Amino acid sequence: MKTMSNIRSYIESHLKNKGYKLQQFSEMADINVGTLSAIIKGTRLMSMNQLDLITSAMGLEQGYFYDMYGVECFIDSAPHWRRLEPFIYRCAELGKLDIIEQVITHVTDDQSYIDELFDVAESLYSKSMNEAALILYECVADSEKYQHSERLALCQYRIFLLQKTLSKYDNLNAAVKFEPYIDKLNEEVQLDAIKDLANVYNTIHLWDKVDAWARELERKAEFQLKIQSRRRKSNKRRLTAYPLFTYVAYANLLISSVYDARKEYENVLKYIEKYLEIVEVENPTQEDQQIIDLFLIWGEGNQYASQLMLGQEKVINSYLDYIENNPSEILAGLINILQAANQYSFNIDYALDRFKDQINLFNTDMYIKGSYNDQMLNHVYQDFYYELANYQMKQRNYSLGMDALLMCLDLSSSSKDDLMCIKCVDLYGEYRSEANATQIRKYKNVIEKLSLPTF
Repeated sequence: MKTMSNIRSYIESHLKNKGYKLQQFSEMADINVGTLSAIIKGTRLMSMNQLDLITSAMGLEQGYFYDMYGVECFIDSAPHWRRLEPFIYRCAELGKLDIIEQVITHVTDDQSYIDELFDVAESLYSKSMNEAALILYECVADSEKYQHSERLALCQYRIFLLQKTLSKYDNLNAAVKFEPYIDKLNEEVQLDAIKDLANVYNTIHLWDKVDAWARELERKAEFQLKIQSRRRKSNKRRLTAYPLFTYVAYANLLISSVYDARKEYENVLKYIEKYLEIVEVENPTQEDQQIIDLFLIWGEGNQYASQLMLGQEKVINSYLDYIENNPSEILAGLINILQAANQYSFNIDYALDRFKDQINLFNTDMYIKGSYNDQMLNHVYQDFYYELANYQMKQRNYSLGMDALLMCLDLSSSSKDDLMCIKCVDLYGEYRSEANATQIRKYKNVIEKLSLPTF
């Protein structure tokens, strides 16, 4: 908070120190001199635009007075939505989140502003101004009188999406908290919500949860498809992010991932066939075709992976051609090939050599980051480096194996994946005599940050 009592005091002091006449400063700020005089006298409240013009004319950084403006206009005085709405937007643009929180916490004492605040939260969310949107969603949710309202459920859905982190435990807590609100959402919106919820459980490997929600997604999506078939001539706006058939197909893809985790590969192949049949859509739109193409790519890759995990070494070359033609599948494909190699003692040095340039890129900041958007990618990298470490150790390439193991340990410690950390510690313990001095030092540096035993 600034030391002077109000913004007017700052303006008056600035005019005095600079020796400006009111007319001169009004021209600098591009504000009518009568309006400026009224603002300084306190007989007229200034708008956000006028505040920004004055701040600029004084040579101060944008938003310099926002904390004082928030207090003067919305805390010490009765707030007016015509001023509050642009104030929230400008604070969001400048990242002044603490000011938004201070003002909104006070304003939500008046229930009459809840509708408008929710609309602004949705607008900020659509513009990817997520941190500001989260503050508003949380305030609206806390102020919602009707605990079974769709708006409260939608707030909780947005909060769930925005609060996810790299920590599996944070995400589990967010998922458990959000689950009771699913059925209160619009029936179409539920499809995206269930998909997002299942994806979180998939990331943290709670396979029973993934299975349950995938089957619920399939049931609800099929019901919506039946409704849609009866309303073919309706111009009703679609509320789902994707065409309805997508959710039925994706539900089966999720179920196949559950069977994959349980190593029931015959069932994986069964559900791959099922979702490939679902995406055989007649007269597809351009949007439909893009989605269909994705499922066809996933289906082909997943078929190769499942056959490989059944011990069919002959598919490796076809699988390598597939991932080379679909670069987005390289990481997942290499993990599957490594897992099969470790299980069946295949030698895949030729595969690693073929993709050595791409593997080298995995080590760069381009690929490994620390935001939620990279959460699932982070866990996939952990799997890759663990399997690579295991493979290289078995091939007696100890230096390469230890480097990969340390990369996995570093990633799993940053995402607080204790299970993977323990697996890394166990593997390190098995091959600790092969670590060089630099690797031993790196290992100890990571372990010191964890509550895990050293070897």
